[in-house]
Amino acid sequence: MLVGYARTSTVDQVAGFEAQKRDLHELGCEEIFEEQVSSVAQRVELNAALKFVRKGDTLVVTKLDRLARSTQHLLNIVEELDDKGVGLRILDFGGSDLDTKSPAGKMMLTMFGAMAEYERSLMLERQREGIKKAQDDGRYGGRKPVAPEKVEQAIALKAQGVKPPDIAKQLSRTF
Repeated sequence: MLVGYARTSTVDQVAGFEAQKRDLHELGCEEIFEEQVSSVAQRVELNAALKFVRKGDTLVVTKLDRLARSTQHLLNIVEELDDKGVGLRILDFGGSDLDTKSPAGKMMLTMFGAMAEYERSLMLERQREGIKKAQDDGRYGGRKPVAPEKVEQAIALKAQGVKPPDIAKQLSRTF
């Protein structure tokens, strides 16, 4: 059985999420686990997919970065799948398909997993440098604090039983 797993980091990534699900359906995945959470968050659906798969099944993802957050995490997933007799298939692996049921596929997956982790580390380093520069230039500091009067009004409205969306609407007009 082909079992799909689709993930995006945020709910705003609608097109990418829909494309993943479409590709998994078109391939013939009989069961698809899907979630929209960060790779570092608790991934309930990934855990469910790993528990669901049985010997002879293949777990399918569209891209490597949808599955694992680090090389070690990837290797742990592959080991768990191997122990259960389950293969892993990545549909878009640098322009081609990759399947871990072959020794060459496992080797390529490990190499690309390490490169993906390295690339992510470099990206995070550049991001930290950009944030530091923006802070040094006085252009980065988070959102401005809410006026104390507005906080008091929100608390009063909440105490009156007004629902949060209605509080937000009322207070956005008052300031």
